[in-house]
Amino acid sequence: MFGKGRGLLLLSELVKDWPCTVKGSIGVDVLGVTERSGAVKQGDLFVARKGKADDGIFHVEEAIRRGAIAIVMDRNCKAELSRYPTVPIITVPDGRKFLSHVSAKLSGNPSELLTIIAVTGTNGKTTVTHFVGQLLHEMGAKAAVIGTTGIYMNGEKCVMDLPDMTTLPAEYLHPLLKKCVEGGITHVIMEASSLGLSTSRLDHCDIDIGVFLNIGVDHYEEHGSKQAYLAAKQLLANLSKEIIVNQDDEICIELVKNASKPTYRYNVNMTADVAVPKELYPTALLGRHNKSNAMAAVSVLMRLGYDQKEVLAHCHKLILPEGRLQQIEHAGIKVYIDYAHTPDALQTVLQSLIEEFTDCPIITVFGCGGNRDRGKRPEMAKVAVSLSTKVMITSDNPRYEDPNAIIRDVYSGIEGESSNVFIEPNRRKAIETVIAAAKEGDIVLIAGKGHEKTQLIGGESFHFSDYEIAKEAILGKK
Repeated sequence: MFGKGRGLLLLSELVKDWPCTVKGSIGVDVLGVTERSGAVKQGDLFVARKGKADDGIFHVEEAIRRGAIAIVMDRNCKAELSRYPTVPIITVPDGRKFLSHVSAKLSGNPSELLTIIAVTGTNGKTTVTHFVGQLLHEMGAKAAVIGTTGIYMNGEKCVMDLPDMTTLPAEYLHPLLKKCVEGGITHVIMEASSLGLSTSRLDHCDIDIGVFLNIGVDHYEEHGSKQAYLAAKQLLANLSKEIIVNQDDEICIELVKNASKPTYRYNVNMTADVAVPKELYPTALLGRHNKSNAMAAVSVLMRLGYDQKEVLAHCHKLILPEGRLQQIEHAGIKVYIDYAHTPDALQTVLQSLIEEFTDCPIITVFGCGGNRDRGKRPEMAKVAVSLSTKVMITSDNPRYEDPNAIIRDVYSGIEGESSNVFIEPNRRKAIETVIAAAKEGDIVLIAGKGHEKTQLIGGESFHFSDYEIAKEAILGKK
């Protein structure tokens, strides 16, 4: 089992020079830190932070029972904690930032011993991080990739007991970085999500290069507004020593324009401010967006000191990550599985398929997730209908919403009746139906879940893989 790092520092060392008030003795050894009471081990600090759905104060008793040697609060809760007179209470202004600080310290600040590249953007983070990792491997460096599809070290996927999050919480991230150092890794490329940035998960991570890819419609509701979403993304500019930004994305350019850091630009024809020679352009990659993603990756390596032409020469070897235009072909039918779950991403993928397969019919299967941005649902439908021959609207991860209500929201983006739009709430049945009806020469895009192996319905998680279902369905065709 992979868990939190087990360092050993005095509590007094961890709160030294940190704004806080202390009740009780701080001359005790601290082995770990967590904000999850069920994860507390003997010798841990427990950060009893108030979250959106729960409050750590209600779990203090469990934490102490499991061995917490002190409680960290980010507000005044003296009355609630008065029944634990012998347990030290540390009150700090921001529990998340303190958790990040302690996690880094207990692990020995491993990010300072690594070259860290953090990639943010509404779309493309996974692809770019994997491209950077692959190119570094080709150049002889030892690299780890951390993100949506898991942990990869030197190109091999690692099985670890870690939360399934795009950007890991600090209490897991720093022990993982320590493990990278111990394993001889020199470069770590990670996805920096807006939620990860806004919740201080990367605050004490020594980031060498921050990469800004694009800004689209996603996570607005989770942040409270579009402006809060943009502010979260912008935090990466403050955390990074230098910046690489997409020249063609006006919002990204605006986000970094006042950053007091060296800034380098890329686009589909340029890497780190240097034009790409035509003879070295990676034409084999499907889609303009993936060519742009490759240019972002090459820009990173250039800023790390590698020669542009030497790196470009390896771009023909780049492989898209799992669930990114992942292809299955049989009986003259091509099926693509893609994670596209925003209007921008869906439009980009569909346009790429149209450009690649000019005269082929394109059938799109997609849905929208529950308890996420409702505003993008009709926009997804508009994109799908305008760029597809036929559309099957289905369920995605409904979570705690009614799947049929989500589908109604999606369908509201379609003007009038359409004989080329179909509805099947059961995602498995939707995929099987479309593939069964597909003819030789058809292109089927199954969008939204990509690499995911589960479907979230209510409070339960069920095994579900678009790739597995599509493969079984297409291989079963006569």
